Amino acid sequence: MKRRIPAAALAAALTTALLAGCSLDSDSGGGAAGADTVPVVIGYQSKTINTVTAGTLLKAQGYLEKRLAAVTERTGTAYSVQWQDYDTGAPITAQMVAEKIDIGSMGDYPMLINGSRTQANPRAKTEIVSVTGYNPKGALNMVVVPPDSSATGLADLAGQKVSASVGSAGHGTLVQALDRAGLDPATGVEVLNQQPQVGSSALESGQVAALSQFVAWPGLLVFQGKAKLLYDGAELNRPTLHGVVVRESYAEQHPEVLDAFLLAQLDATRFIRSEPLEASRIVAEQSGLPQEVVYLYNGPGGTSFDPTLKPRLVEALKTDVPYLKSIGDFADLDIDGFVDDAPLRAAYAAEGTETYDAATAVAANPTTLTGTDPVCGLPVADPAQASELWFDGATQTQPAADPTCLLRSIKKARAEGRGIRAAYVPDAELGTRWFADKAVWVRDGARYLPFTTAAAAGRYQQTNPASVPITYDRAVEEVRP
Repeated sequence: MKRRIPAAALAAALTTALLAGCSLDSDSGGGAAGADTVPVVIGYQSKTINTVTAGTLLKAQGYLEKRLAAVTERTGTAYSVQWQDYDTGAPITAQMVAEKIDIGSMGDYPMLINGSRTQANPRAKTEIVSVTGYNPKGALNMVVVPPDSSATGLADLAGQKVSASVGSAGHGTLVQALDRAGLDPATGVEVLNQQPQVGSSALESGQVAALSQFVAWPGLLVFQGKAKLLYDGAELNRPTLHGVVVRESYAEQHPEVLDAFLLAQLDATRFIRSEPLEASRIVAEQSGLPQEVVYLYNGPGGTSFDPTLKPRLVEALKTDVPYLKSIGDFADLDIDGFVDDAPLRAAYAAEGTETYDAATAVAANPTTLTGTDPVCGLPVADPAQASELWFDGATQTQPAADPTCLLRSIKKARAEGRGIRAAYVPDAELGTRWFADKAVWVRDGARYLPFTTAAAAGRYQQTNPASVPITYDRAVEEVRP
C-alpha cells in the first residue's frame, strides 16, 4: 500500500456515505457485518506465540476493538472484528488469496509465500506492515528428536523421515540447516508435510526420526519430555521473524482500520514488555499451552517483541528467497516493494512517545532481566549470562546473575524444600533462552555452562579440553553453596 487516503478525504467520504444512508463498500469477503458496519477479518495463530502482539494477546486484551471504538466515536462508522485461528500461515494465505482475510500474522517464509501468491490479484495483493517478534540469530525454529534418539547432529538424519510443515518458518530453517550440514534438502532426508500436531504425534509414535517446527512446538515437546533438542536454529546465525501482512486494497479503502490495528499492536507490545509474566499467563490461557513454555519464549531474553521493520530483517527476507525457490513454485517477489513501513511510521507518530527511526535503530532485546541476584549478591547486568528462577506459587520470578548462580539458587531452594516451577538459562554459545533442566551442562573449573544441544556442548569441550560434561542434577549437587 504505497498510497494512503488522506484523513480529510476519508472524513469527507464517510460524511457523504452517512448522508446517503449507506456505508463504504468493505472490500472484504469474510465479514458478516450489517450494511452499515465495516467487517475486519483477522487471521492469526494462537499457538505461534511470536505473533501474540498481533494475535492471541491482542485479541484477549481487546486492544483492536478499543482502538476501533475510538474511530467509531469520531466518525460514526461501526466495525465488526472477526478472529480466525489457524495452526500455520498457509491457510491464512489461502484465505487472503480468496479475499476473505484482511490482515494476517505469520512467519518469514509464510509471509514471502503470501506475497508471492497474492501479487497477481490486485484485490488480494498483500504487503508486510510490521514485525511481531524476531530472533537475531534464528532461535525461533528448531529440530527435535525422540528422547532416546542416538542422533547428535543433522547429518545423523540422512535418509530418514523428518516432519515439517512445508513452506513454514520451521521448514525454512530445516532446508537451510541441511544445506549447511552437507545434505541435499531435496534428497538427503524425506520431509513429510504435516501440521505441527500431526508431526508431534508422528515423532512420539516413532513414525518420523525428527520434527522441525517453529515456536512453541520444540519447547513444548521438550518441556513435556517427549523430545530433546537436536538442532538450534540459532546456529544459522540469521534472523528469523514473524510479522503482519495486509491486503493492500482493503488497507487503501479502510486506512483507519490498519491505523487502529497497528496502534493496537503497539499497545500489546508495550504490555508484553512491561508485564511479561502476566502476558504469558494470558497467552497460555488463550492458547492452551503451558505457561512455562509460553514464558520460555515470551519472557525476558526470549523473543524480541519489536514491531519495526529493521533493514537487517528485510535483508534476511531477501536471502530466504533462494531457499523458497528450491522447495517449490515461488514467483519472483520484489521484497522492497512488498515491505511498507509508512503505516507503522504513522502509528508511531500518532503515539508520540518514540520516533519510528529511533525504535528501528534499537538492536538489543527490549526485554531483559535486571535486579540483584539474592544468592550470589551480584547485579544482574549481562543479558548473555542472566538467568531466571520461577518458584511454585510465585507471582514474580527471581533473577540470577549467571547460570552458576542459578544452580546455587536451585540448590538452596531444594535444601529449603521450595518447589521450582521452571528455571531458564541462556545457551553459553548461542544465547538461546532454554529450560535449565533440559540443557546440556558442562563444568569448566568452578563455572557451569548450559547449552541447548549436545553438539554445542561438544564444540565448547573441543576448545576447552579441561571442561567435562555433567548432568543438571549433578551440577546442582556439586555447585558451591
